[in-house]
Amino acid sequence: MNEKTAGAGPAQAEAPLAEVPGKVVLVLQGGGALGAYQVGVYQALHETGLEPEWVIGTSIGAINGAIIAGNPPVQRLSRLKQFWDSVSYRAAALGSSGFRQLEDWLRVVNITTRGIPSFFTPSPDAWWPGVHAAVGLARAAFYSTSPLRATLAAVVDFEYLNARQTRLTVGTVSVRSGRMRYFTNRDAPLSVDHVMASAAFPPGFPSVSIEGEPYWDGGIYSNTPLEAILDDRPRHSSLIFAVQLWPASGPEPDSIWQVMSRLRDIQYSSRAESHLERQRQIHRLRHVIRELGKHIPAGEREQAAVQELLGWGCGTTMHVVELDAPQLDGNDMHRDIDFSTCGIERRWLAGYEDTRRVLERAPWREPLDPIEGIAVHRLFGATSPAA
Repeated sequence: MNEKTAGAGPAQAEAPLAEVPGKVVLVLQGGGALGAYQVGVYQALHETGLEPEWVIGTSIGAINGAIIAGNPPVQRLSRLKQFWDSVSYRAAALGSSGFRQLEDWLRVVNITTRGIPSFFTPSPDAWWPGVHAAVGLARAAFYSTSPLRATLAAVVDFEYLNARQTRLTVGTVSVRSGRMRYFTNRDAPLSVDHVMASAAFPPGFPSVSIEGEPYWDGGIYSNTPLEAILDDRPRHSSLIFAVQLWPASGPEPDSIWQVMSRLRDIQYSSRAESHLERQRQIHRLRHVIRELGKHIPAGEREQAAVQELLGWGCGTTMHVVELDAPQLDGNDMHRDIDFSTCGIERRWLAGYEDTRRVLERAPWREPLDPIEGIAVHRLFGATSPAA
C-alpha cells in the first residue's frame, strides 16, 4: 500500500496533550474492510501525539485495536500497514471505467469463493456433507480463520500487550447465553484467541472457545462498544474517539438492492445513538447526585449511609468525538468485503483527513455544563464537525 496515498505526512493539526480533558480512548466498530478508515483515524492521532491509553474494539475493530495496543507506538503504523497489505485484494484492472461494476462483481465472487489467503479460506465442511450436517460448533462455518491466527501472531506482540502499556478491550458474545462479554488485558492476559473470538462473525467464521466457552463476534449483539468505557469503574474523565463504520441515518432506498444495503447499515450501526443518549441520562444523574451532596450538612454527609448514596455520583466528564465513515462512490451492500487495494487506500485516507479536521477544531475545549457529564461532538464524513 502506498503510504503517501494512505495519508502519511507531517501533521497539520495541533492538539497539545496538556489540553486533553482526561484519558484518550479509541472505540472501534466492526465492519470488515471498512476498518481501513479506523487506521486513518489512528494515524492522524499518532502524528499529533495523541496515543490512546485505552482501545476498545469489536470484530475488525478488535484486530486493529490489538495491533495498536500490542505494539510500541513507534511500530504501530508499520504493523497496521503490514496487516492491511496482507489482506488487500489485488487484481488486474480491466482498463475502462465502464467495467467498474464488472470488476466489483468479479472481486466479490473471488473473495466469496476463494477467501483471502492471510485472513480466511473456504471450509470444506460448508459444502460437504452440507449445511445440515452436525459437524460441531467449531467447524460450523463457511470459512476457516486459521490463516488469521498466523497473521495476528506476526503483527501483534502479545507479551507487550499483556505488559499493559495500553489497555485493550475486545467485545464478544457467548454462543450459549447470548450475553455480551468484554475481555480486557487490565483484568487478565489476552491471547490471540480473544481477538479471534471478537472477529468470529457467524455463519461465515467459526466460534472460538475461551476457557471452555464458545464465543462469536460481539458485533452481532453490540457493534458499537461505547458502553464498555461509559460503564467502566472506576470512572475517569476521558476524550473518546468513537469510529462508526455503518451509518445509522441514510437516504430512503428505492430498489430491493438498496433496501438490502440499508438494512445492513441499520443492523450494524447497533443503535449507537440510543445507547449514547441513555448513557448521557445516567451520567447527568450522577452529576446531579454530586451537586445535591454539596447541599447536605457536613455532619450528615459523613454518615456511612449517606456516603454510600453519594458514591453513585461523580464529577467525571466524557467528550465523545464521533467519526462517521463516509459513503464512498461505488459503495454497496458488499462494501465490507471490499478489500481491494484502492478501497483500502480510499478509506484509510478518508479516516486520516476527517480526524485531522476534527483535531484542528478540538471541540472538547469548549465549556461544558457542569450538570452535563457527556458532550458529543460529531463529524459526518466530509462535513465539518458539530457539537
